[in-house]
Amino acid sequence: MNNWFSKNGIHLAIIAFFVVITFAYFSPVLQGKAPQQGDVLQAKAMQKEIMDVRAQTGKGPLWTNQMFGGMPAFQIWVQYPLNITTYGIDVIKGVFPDPVGTVLLYLLGAYLLFCVLKINPWLAAAGAIAFAFTSYNFIIIAAGHSNKALAIGFFAPILAAIILTLRGKYILGGSLLALFMALEIRSNHIQMTYYLFIALIILAGIELYHAFKTKQLPTFGKSVAYIVAGIFLAVLVNAGTLWTTYEFSKETIRGKSNLTTDKAEPATGLDKEYAYQWSQGVGESFTFLIPNLYGGASGGQLDPNGNFIKLLQDGTAANVLSPLYGQNTEQALNAIAQNAGSNYWGQKPGTSGPYYFGAIICLLFVFGLFIVKHRWKWWILGTSVLLLLLSFGQNFPLVSDLFFDYLPGYNKFRAVESILAVVGLLVPLLAILALKEAQEGKYDQKYLIQRLTWSAGITGGFALIVAIAPTVFFSFTSAAQPQLVTWLNQISQNNTSLTNQILDAVTADRISLARADAWRTLIFIAIGFGLSWAFITKKMNMQLAFGLLALFILVDLWQVDRRYLNNQNFVSKSDLETHYQPRDVDNFISADKDPNFRVFDLSLGDPFKSAETSYFHKTVGGFHSARLKRFQELVDNQLTKSINQDVLDMLNTKYIITQDPKNGSYKMQRNSTAAGNAWFVQSVQYARNSDEEMKAISSFDAKKEAIVDESYKGLIDTKRVGTGEEGFIKLTTYTPDHLTYEYSSAKDVIAVFSEIYYNKGWKMYIDGVEKPYFRADYILRAAQLEAGNHKLEFIFHPTSYYAGEKLSLAGSILLLAGLGFGFYTEEKKKKKASIKA
Repeated sequence: MNNWFSKNGIHLAIIAFFVVITFAYFSPVLQGKAPQQGDVLQAKAMQKEIMDVRAQTGKGPLWTNQMFGGMPAFQIWVQYPLNITTYGIDVIKGVFPDPVGTVLLYLLGAYLLFCVLKINPWLAAAGAIAFAFTSYNFIIIAAGHSNKALAIGFFAPILAAIILTLRGKYILGGSLLALFMALEIRSNHIQMTYYLFIALIILAGIELYHAFKTKQLPTFGKSVAYIVAGIFLAVLVNAGTLWTTYEFSKETIRGKSNLTTDKAEPATGLDKEYAYQWSQGVGESFTFLIPNLYGGASGGQLDPNGNFIKLLQDGTAANVLSPLYGQNTEQALNAIAQNAGSNYWGQKPGTSGPYYFGAIICLLFVFGLFIVKHRWKWWILGTSVLLLLLSFGQNFPLVSDLFFDYLPGYNKFRAVESILAVVGLLVPLLAILALKEAQEGKYDQKYLIQRLTWSAGITGGFALIVAIAPTVFFSFTSAAQPQLVTWLNQISQNNTSLTNQILDAVTADRISLARADAWRTLIFIAIGFGLSWAFITKKMNMQLAFGLLALFILVDLWQVDRRYLNNQNFVSKSDLETHYQPRDVDNFISADKDPNFRVFDLSLGDPFKSAETSYFHKTVGGFHSARLKRFQELVDNQLTKSINQDVLDMLNTKYIITQDPKNGSYKMQRNSTAAGNAWFVQSVQYARNSDEEMKAISSFDAKKEAIVDESYKGLIDTKRVGTGEEGFIKLTTYTPDHLTYEYSSAKDVIAVFSEIYYNKGWKMYIDGVEKPYFRADYILRAAQLEAGNHKLEFIFHPTSYYAGEKLSLAGSILLLAGLGFGFYTEEKKKKKASIKA
């Protein structure tokens, strides 16, 4: 045991160091606080009904009616108890307070990768810190993109497992790959996994070429077989997750369009403009080296001691505006401060902060381009350049459009700039490999110092230009400046002198920010150069040099990360638990004993971009990036330009919330024409396709007629159908995934249900016998019901989930067996080697 500690003491010390710095960064968690994350709060609202049912029954439903009339819960919150990696994710989230566990995953995963690459432990620690503290990895934590953060955290260990397999540790490497890839997939951020696979496929191509060139194709083939087996096992473990996601995705806004009349609507996948909305600016990529070059976060206000604020406070603007606005001058000044005074001047609609890789890391990355001879340099460089070009999206469509139009699956994802998360691993990887090669003594000192000097000249020279003459390459004005000029001229009543003063002051403040960070970058480049020079020339002990590099890389990235994720992001857990407070209108609506009706909340601006109301009510609106395509088409055509009352009625919208623009008070209007939970219609109107369906529901009486696609004619026998005027149908019990009705009718009838049609799991039973149903009114369920008194049930039981879970169990058992056998064989090899020695 003592021997084991002596062998692994340095690793334990570094792990302890990681724990200390992580808790130091997130010190508020020691006081019982938690981060206030916008997306987490939105998710809390989305999950409200699911969690309420889970608290009552112990199992979360697979369907929820809280948003968009109703949708599967697969991308909201679902239990996968037979998937072993579910418990792995729970451990990461549960052992340490959020977000400590996530950052430790960043650190430990990257440290494992660098150790597998046989890098000095302290240098490996420096690399792990460089990856973990990359600004984007902290910015997404602040925003609440928890699943994305977890997925990024498994990038490095996946690569480590692949390296082990390529080195001939087939069973151990393959089983570890299965484990880490399974955890990656279970993190449930397919976009990040997809982007990682682009990098891995390029790596496979480079390794294949190397194997062919060195005549090692059989060995390479064996490694590939174990890698493929590991990935297959990871997929099997996540069969339930992947099957449900695949099935659901085809019905979402990422799937095929149902309409042909809207030429702007893509035939399949996301709308390109929507997908490219968050594209990395070409010039903005220099924030990898100088974080505030483009102003940082879009929400950030300019320096309170800067030119812009001074202009607003010293009377310059007030003297012009006060004759125009009198007592409202202060409001005009605040409007100018809000609209004109943003730090950020890039092309994105908004940003929470830049992609910053660190000044020292950028220096060492360029150094690596000069000295690293290993083939992986070309993989890292080629992949980084490709992913960078793809991140440009609409700003460089030549490459992006090729992938968007032709690469399967690529057009399912939005915010293409996030592909830079993979580059955030590759850049530190080459930087650390550069110091590894310098350490190994392959080159003489003169050669290394020359290349290091060139690297400092390139990175430091650029920073120096920005510090001395920032406007040589950058304008510091946004693409939206013409619109801002127009607005400023309007508010100042065409006082162009004031407009120009304001714009000049804002530009000057942005330049000041960039200059300050450029000087800061120069300082860290000088530190990185000095430590690397001292290590190469043996003026400093190698361990000390690597330890100091790790420290200064941490200081560099820590300082920038604190701009976007700091103690102010944390609040008491009680505040988070009580974040959603009901308004009077919410309390009034909640008093309605009807278990299943909808609310349309127009008081929050766009009702389809917020989940807040979903915390209290089942809503027509909501917020989710994987909403059903048919419902989105309904929104676009019936509820956006104008609100179709007939559509609100068929969705059983009983209450509409509005806000008085004058006094801000909330008002509630009861919709007396809401159709109810279910009803019998007198007639059926057939439509030849979805376009005709959409047109027909633009004006119709939902209670009297049903609009049905003619493909369902075979399920309707019009000769037997009555009007249903003398019968009734009512909802008797409600849970999100199990609805029970009673009905009575003298003749067969056509019933329409105010429930969203989704035939990938919803089954209808009459007196316990499964019966067919069909789609009506573009988005609802309907059925021909036999005469008499009967019990009718809708039960959500998707095969993709339940069969997928059984496959997950089989995969989980195989994964455990593979891991056990892998470690056993490696231990056996070590014992044999020690006996021979």
